[in-house]
Amino acid sequence: MPRLFIGLMSGTSLDGIDAVSASFDDAPQLLHSHFQPFEAPLRDALLALQTPGADEIHRASLAANALATAYAAAVCRLLEQASLAASDIAAIGCHGQTVRHQPAAGYTTQLVNAALLAEMTGIEVICDFRSRDVAAGGQGAPLVPAFHRQLFHSAREHRVIVNIGGIANITDLPKNGTVTGFDCGPGNLLMDAWIGEHLGSMFDRDGAWAATGHILPDLYNHLFLNDFFTYPPPKSTGREQFSLSWLKQALTGRERPQDVQATLLELTAQGIAQAIDRYCTPAEAVFVCGGGAHNRALMSRLAALMPARHVADTTALGLAPDWVEALAFAWLARQTLLRAPGNLPEVTGAKGPRILGAIYPA
Repeated sequence: MPRLFIGLMSGTSLDGIDAVSASFDDAPQLLHSHFQPFEAPLRDALLALQTPGADEIHRASLAANALATAYAAAVCRLLEQASLAASDIAAIGCHGQTVRHQPAAGYTTQLVNAALLAEMTGIEVICDFRSRDVAAGGQGAPLVPAFHRQLFHSAREHRVIVNIGGIANITDLPKNGTVTGFDCGPGNLLMDAWIGEHLGSMFDRDGAWAATGHILPDLYNHLFLNDFFTYPPPKSTGREQFSLSWLKQALTGRERPQDVQATLLELTAQGIAQAIDRYCTPAEAVFVCGGGAHNRALMSRLAALMPARHVADTTALGLAPDWVEALAFAWLARQTLLRAPGNLPEVTGAKGPRILGAIYPA
């Protein structure tokens, strides 16, 4: 039986597809990686589906088909780079693209036509990882803490892993005891949306634009009044709660755009640091993964807000920050095939451990 797995991740940032191949024979091992940016029409279609609109079912179905095609292209490129054949891969773990996350209403939706992806690649596909956890009363997110425990736990150091994608989430890894985790607020999505509207950029490289601005205390205080910051874990969130329209409702129209960007960076940094101070008090070290790990201004601010803790990205632990989530979904696919749980009830709030994912045979 093939022992290699592929993980596919496209997150809230909507920048593109992270694809990895991996082995889990002894310990999780990243073998090859590939990033494929979204083409503008697909990104625009996915972004439009984040809010209610006309003819949603048809548009969502077309987007799911286009996503499957893009995922298949990423898989093909990954296999070419690695000199692997489809027959070398046991399964693809595909997160899909979240367009609605409403666990309180009993559902979460990650778009992908998994049947088409299996047809195009000739590889078994496992997707829809979050729904079973939601069905068991959980948030369906975050799911990566179970993998963080597998990969990053240390008996010598109390660590916190912070994934800063569109949304920021935390995994608390005590030396002994229960692993916990939760979404703590916006990561990059508000900063990306704001710079996209004003400068036409996909993201604020190194936080350079934010660094030219000044924090607006009144705006920061207003944004931090969002109820989500006061909710106790388990909790998860998305664009439904932290959107560009939500931000604009808090603006007077007289703000300098770069000052708003600086304030959004502060909101992300404070959301992370305050959550760690409140729920992960004894932690000695904080390791960051996701796109936010490349934002130097954000990383510097996190270090300043947590002077008693060592702050670095996950490269220090042997895995580049760009590939942690994709590797996690390769691992989750393996868990599914092993009929082993993929969630942590202490993180999501589910009634118990559950085998996650829907299988689409090759």
